Amino acid sequence: MITKLRQKPSKEDNEAFFEPTEEMQEWMEAPEEGQLTVDVFEKDDKVVIKSTIAGVKPDELDISIDNEMVTIRGKRHEEDMEHGRNYYFQECYWGNFSRTIILPVHIKGDEAEAAIKNGILTITIPKAHKSAKINVKEVEE
Repeated sequence: MITKLRQKPSKEDNEAFFEPTEEMQEWMEAPEEGQLTVDVFEKDDKVVIKSTIAGVKPDELDISIDNEMVTIRGKRHEEDMEHGRNYYFQECYWGNFSRTIILPVHIKGDEAEAAIKNGILTITIPKAHKSAKINVKEVEE
């Protein structure tokens, strides 16, 4: 077996290989967004989306529906903004969050409802029935 050795690329080689575009640079510098966990299920003739969003007020949420895509955006504010804490664990996410869910069924987005109770967001969207029966007629020539 013959092994070929490669010379390690120089810094100039790396810079020439990857020059980010302006859009890529903006994306790489964009603040990190947290993601919501969701449960999505059917109940009767509706699609239900549930998510835990404790600490978020209804006016801090933006929920949009485009075709069968539901997007939830918002921001969690940390109430106690002390700096210099000595954390043992830091798992809570504070800041902007978003989640887009692509639904596998047709929905009536204009009839959607959303409510928050005990820190749980519930979005209820009626399903649209897009099937139809077509009668075939015989045409005489």
